[in-house]
Amino acid sequence: QVQLVESGGGLVQAGGSLRLSCVASGRTFSRYTMGWFRQAPGKEREFVGEVSVEGVYTTYIDSVKGRFAISRDNAKDTVYLQMDSVKPEDTAVYYCAAGLRSITTTTWPYWGQGTQVTVSS
Repeated sequence: QVQLVESGGGLVQAGGSLRLSCVASGRTFSRYTMGWFRQAPGKEREFVGEVSVEGVYTTYIDSVKGRFAISRDNAKDTVYLQMDSVKPEDTAVYYCAAGLRSITTTTWPYWGQGTQVTVSS
């Protein structure tokens, strides 16, 4: 089991920045690909991005490329989501997840409880 706890959400003005953190406990953090997802009101949860186990490779959806950055500190069992130049459409509950990557896909068995991010225009 891996327990994940997000923090850092809040209210931010459009164009501003916010950094989310997700601390893991339980099994070895460095074994897992770590991802961030979000769910806006009335919408399905969507993948935002992920970082590889060693922190070298990252992937993002097009709508956040160049604005968001995911990083991890395996010594602290923590993954971060740096959000810059935020837009009102970034408003959502943000979740971190721990994943197991295969050749063709990543599965996400472990999830945090989420943290609310609200961007005002």
